[in-house]
Amino acid sequence: MAAANRPVYLDNHATTPLDPRVLAAMRPWWEENFANPHSVEHALGRAAEEAVEEARRHVAALIGADPREIVFTSGATESNNLAIKGAARFACDHGDPRRRLIAPVTEHKCVLESLRDLEAEGFEPVLLPVGPDGLLAPEMLRAALEVPTLLVSVMAVNNEIGVAQDLAGLAAIAKEAGALFHCDAAQGAGRVPLDVQALPIDLLSLSGHKIYGPKGIGALYLRRRPRVRIAPLFSGGGQERGLRSGTLPAPLLVGLGEAARLAAAEAATDEARIAGLRDRLLARLQKEVPEMKVNAAAAPRVAGNLNLTFPGGVSAQAMLAAMPELCVSTGSACSSAEIEPSYVLRAIGLDAAAAGATLRIGIGRFTSPGDVDNAASLLARAWTHALSITRDAAE
Repeated sequence: MAAANRPVYLDNHATTPLDPRVLAAMRPWWEENFANPHSVEHALGRAAEEAVEEARRHVAALIGADPREIVFTSGATESNNLAIKGAARFACDHGDPRRRLIAPVTEHKCVLESLRDLEAEGFEPVLLPVGPDGLLAPEMLRAALEVPTLLVSVMAVNNEIGVAQDLAGLAAIAKEAGALFHCDAAQGAGRVPLDVQALPIDLLSLSGHKIYGPKGIGALYLRRRPRVRIAPLFSGGGQERGLRSGTLPAPLLVGLGEAARLAAAEAATDEARIAGLRDRLLARLQKEVPEMKVNAAAAPRVAGNLNLTFPGGVSAQAMLAAMPELCVSTGSACSSAEIEPSYVLRAIGLDAAAAGATLRIGIGRFTSPGDVDNAASLLARAWTHALSITRDAAE
C-alpha cells in the first residue's frame, strides 16, 4: 500500500492498516443508518442491532465460539483487564479462597499491570521466566500450579518477538490444576489457529486493529460451558449481558466483524505469502549484515515477525533516525517511548546493549515484494551509518 513519498510500513504488530473492504462495510453505518443498536423500538435501530449481531457471529466464527460467548469491548487492553480483574474479583466475592494468578514475564503490559493492580487487592501474582526462545516451559507452569491457583494468563503470540506459545499444552496443564485459563490473542487472531472448541481456553481477548479492522474496538470470549463468571469493570445500562455497559458503536463493530470474516477466510493464504516476504527480507539483510541475529529464531512464530539485533554496538534509535522512509519500531508500541530496554528482550537473555540494538519488523497483508526490498536496503544503509557513528564516538 506504499504510495509515492510515503514511508514503507513494516510495523504491523503495532497496528495494521484498515482493509479497504472493512472501510466499505463500515461506511453505511456512519452515513446512512446512524441509529443506536439498542433502539429496537424502530426500524433503523433494529437494523443496526442486526448488523451488530452479524458482526458478533463473524467474530465468534474466527475462534470457533458460540456468538453468545462474545462480549464486545473497546479493544484487547480492556478485554484483558475485564478477563483478569473480572474473574479474580468474581471469585473472591463468591468465597473462592484462591489468590494466586500466574503469567509469563513476557506478557503484554496491560496483563502485567492488571496483575499488579490485583496484588493491591490481596491477590498473589506470580510471573514465570521464559527460555531464550521466549516460550514458557510446561514444567515451569506445572510447578507454579502446585499452589492452588485461580487463573493462568498466557498470550497466543508475543507482540515483540512473534513467538507462538503452546496454548493447547499450557491450557491443559492449567485446567488439570483447576485454574481458569485466559489468552491474550490480540497478535494471534488471524495468524495462528485458534479454536476454543478444541482448546481448553476459558477467556480470550481480541483486538480489531491487529486484524486490519478499526481501532477502538475488540472482544472478549467468555466460555459458556462450563460457564465462566466474571464481574464487570464498570456500571451502566447493562449492555452486553451486564458485563460491558455502554452504547455499542455499530460502525466499529461492523468493521470488526468484517475484519474477522476476512481473517477467517484468508489467514492461510496471507500467512504463506507473508512468510515468503519475511524470508526474502531476511536473506537480503543477512547478506548485507552477516552478524545480525534473529531473536528466538528457533521458536514457533508468526510469519510476519522479525526481531533483529544488529551487530557492532549500534543504537536502534540511531538507525531509526537514519531511515525516515521506513516504519519499524524498537519494541512494543505501548512502551517504545521508554528509555529502558525492552523487558521482553531482557527476559530472553539479551543484555542492555543488545536490546538497545534491536528492531522489530512486522510484515502484513499489504506489504509488497518491493516494500521488503526497499526495507532491506534502508536497514542495511542505516546500520552502516549507525556503525560509523558508534566507531567515531569510540575514537
